[in-house]
Amino acid sequence: MAATQAGILAPVPALARYLFFGMASDGDLRKSLRALASLADGDGTVVGLGRSSVLALGRDIAGLGVFPQHVGPGIEVPSTPAALWCWLRGKDRGELTLRARSVEKAVWPALRLEQTIDAFRYGAGRDLTGYEDGTENPKGVAAVKAAVVTGRGPGLDGSSFAAVQQWVHDFDDFEAMTAKQQDNAIGRRKRDNVELASAPASAHVKRTAQESFDPEAFVLRRSMPWADEMESGLVFVAFGKSFDAFEAQLRRMAGAEDGIADALFRFTRPVTGAHFWCPPVRTRRIDLRALGL
Repeated sequence: MAATQAGILAPVPALARYLFFGMASDGDLRKSLRALASLADGDGTVVGLGRSSVLALGRDIAGLGVFPQHVGPGIEVPSTPAALWCWLRGKDRGELTLRARSVEKAVWPALRLEQTIDAFRYGAGRDLTGYEDGTENPKGVAAVKAAVVTGRGPGLDGSSFAAVQQWVHDFDDFEAMTAKQQDNAIGRRKRDNVELASAPASAHVKRTAQESFDPEAFVLRRSMPWADEMESGLVFVAFGKSFDAFEAQLRRMAGAEDGIADALFRFTRPVTGAHFWCPPVRTRRIDLRALGL
């Protein structure tokens, strides 16, 4: 869709940098967001706004809520809201570093950088555990239907909602599992990505089977592995026309429906969780009409 930030529907890039900003007590938020809108194209730089920044402008975006927190036996899914999220996409780490600096300067001092995550594509789109990621992603028209807002008017149509989590893998726990246990945790065979009909109910594929929900819970995943000098894992990103589908999947993963937790929690855990509204684009710039800008 022409009005949608192109990076949302495009394949994941070779490299990425995620920037998370918090609100500051000084500075002109309107000025900062206008500067960002003129800098970001929605393709190489995807922009998402958190609820706090929207409310600070005296506006509201229907459906933009706060990321839900879940706690279960041995499971904690945290909620860590942010005011602004920028997904910088590219293939040159130096260029991404300099572009991130430009974004940071553009929104200063109303918005201040709180977290940076560097990510990358692994193979043809695998998680660092070696399993293919996003196998059941909708494609083409189905992807647009799942991820893009329509029928709400200028300034809203073409937008999208993004759920973002940083997951940290425990590779010692994962490597202590047998190959069969690993496959059963995911619900697919690593060697050929074939879904296992006999996988247990806790298998990730069964927990999140999008067509098994009522209504069906389709999201467009654009996740990427990340690593720093100490830890590594996955930056999970799901785009939707609302948060309903993602939140339905998350409830089931946490065992809120039936007490069965997703087997992913055996070797990985989320350490962040935030919701964002990704505005549409207009004449090659971020369209902030819905916020009065």
